[in-house]
Amino acid sequence: MKPRIAPIVAVLAAALAPPACRLHADEPARDFLREPAPERDKRMKWWREARFGMFIHWGAYAVPAGEYQGKRAKGLGEWIMHSARIPVAEYEKFVARFDPVKFDADAWAALAEQAGMKYVVITSKHHDGFCLWDSKVSTYDIVDATPCKKDVLKLLAEACKAHGLRLCFYHSIMDWHHPQARGGSFPTYREQYLKPQLKELLTGYGDVGVLWFDGEWIREWTEQQGKDLYNYVRSLKPDLIVNNRVGKGRKGMEGMSKGGGYAGDFGTPEQQIPATGLPGVDWESCMTMNDTWGYKHFDRNWKPAAALIRNLVDVASKGGNYLLNVGPTAEGLIPEPSVERLQAIGKWMKTNGEAIHGTAASPFGREAWGRYTCKPGRIYAHVFDWPGSGRIDVPPIEGKITRATLLADPDRKGLEVTCGGKAVTIALPGAAPDPVASVVALDVEGPLTPRPRRC
Repeated sequence: MKPRIAPIVAVLAAALAPPACRLHADEPARDFLREPAPERDKRMKWWREARFGMFIHWGAYAVPAGEYQGKRAKGLGEWIMHSARIPVAEYEKFVARFDPVKFDADAWAALAEQAGMKYVVITSKHHDGFCLWDSKVSTYDIVDATPCKKDVLKLLAEACKAHGLRLCFYHSIMDWHHPQARGGSFPTYREQYLKPQLKELLTGYGDVGVLWFDGEWIREWTEQQGKDLYNYVRSLKPDLIVNNRVGKGRKGMEGMSKGGGYAGDFGTPEQQIPATGLPGVDWESCMTMNDTWGYKHFDRNWKPAAALIRNLVDVASKGGNYLLNVGPTAEGLIPEPSVERLQAIGKWMKTNGEAIHGTAASPFGREAWGRYTCKPGRIYAHVFDWPGSGRIDVPPIEGKITRATLLADPDRKGLEVTCGGKAVTIALPGAAPDPVASVVALDVEGPLTPRPRRC
């Protein structure tokens, strides 16, 4: 591809434009970073209500599955090209063997839907540079460089639409395969490869909900480039949501919501749940079920389903989203331990999903026995440890608790509510309906604001 020569008028216009808005003559004048709060709230609404999504790390790294030349590589499965120091030409042989004959986009989407997830984020391109779609900018993709010959992102887009899921793309800013990204010509790579590929993803795969960037830590990337890229992708799709790794926002997530700070719409704590959440900032904890993101055949350190359910509750109680990862095999199968855990989460969500979807952070602090979530007119008490006393105490609020019921009770029989001392006491049955988390729904008339006074 030949470098583009901009007209003189456009060059002069770019020179006069504010640097935060336009770094290049062919880019839009609007600075989406200065979006009015009502517009932002409207754009973020579906994401804030979703609370639960599926992360999919899948690519050519699933072929070696964590092992190279008879040795098990240390670190993450998707980083094997780097950790095992595999030369580009050797790694390309894994790409040539990537043939996911058992890939079933509908089965993947159905599993996410059954688990109570509302969106899917899949690695369109990871750091290894291999692309999971039929790119016209490159031949290093699943259609041109593998036996598969199928645009799996297009198939997944169709499946997500059928199952009511928002399709979202992870995309790496860095690229271990592209010579210009590795060899000192990064601006050329950015303008003639990175951006054109992002345009393909945003204009050819339906209603993309999120661009989830990564790889921003490389020295070639700056916050200013991040702001430039943020404006570029939103000029293509104004209602797009973009994570903070488009720039250097991972170093200061609190700066995103205060104007003049980092680019990006939400923070991305990785493999952790912030102790008190991130008040004032939209955020999403991305976490694995075992120890790796990309598939490693010998990683069997699976977290129990109960721990994953409680993670989901904990994240929601602090006002965040939970992005839970699966790492499919080279054949295209989600590992059975992942399937089993998602099915267990789905069973819990079938009964208790209303206490997760569309909820906001707890109006109270954490309790020793569990967590709270809330939505207008209702507080949900998620009881992890069923009390031997047969009751839980809820701090008083400005409004009035009019009724308490267990979501697991099909008849929704009312529980006794007593106001005494400095708390509202809810009487519970002798046994927990669910050993992981039983949810008590508290109907409220009036504000959910806590009040320090007596009932």
